[in-house]
Amino acid sequence: MNIELKPVRKLRIHWPIPVETMTQMAAGDLGALESDEGIASLLNELQSAPELGGFGNYHHVFESSAGFEGFTVAEGAKPTLGAVGQRTISPTFVFTTYFDDSLDHRTVQELVQRIVDIHPWEVPVIEVSGPLSVSSSSVAHAEARLAS
Repeated sequence: MNIELKPVRKLRIHWPIPVETMTQMAAGDLGALESDEGIASLLNELQSAPELGGFGNYHHVFESSAGFEGFTVAEGAKPTLGAVGQRTISPTFVFTTYFDDSLDHRTVQELVQRIVDIHPWEVPVIEVSGPLSVSSSSVAHAEARLAS
């Protein structure tokens, strides 16, 4: 197989989930992703963005993991969870996808804004990396293999 490196940027979103959703996911219930309103809205929003997760013949490619997010609420905040001065731990769904490094800055800002607009946190954690390379099989090579 012919491997080529594709210049991309990473988009990673930290999304709070209920303990029940995390428990279902840990038990292997992938339906929990669709039945949780918050995650479903995130997945729907991101699926409507053709710029995200394109790898040749595969579209909307993403990775996810469940974990925990910790924070202490400061004076002046209006938290969705927790209280001022309190250390809070939240179960979290971490969604990672990639987009082409050549995507213009304005489009990237619009993608991030769409996520911020639906995110339940006052200050969501959304990471956008600088350029990096990921492996991707050559489309020409794959087509040649299919023809033989």
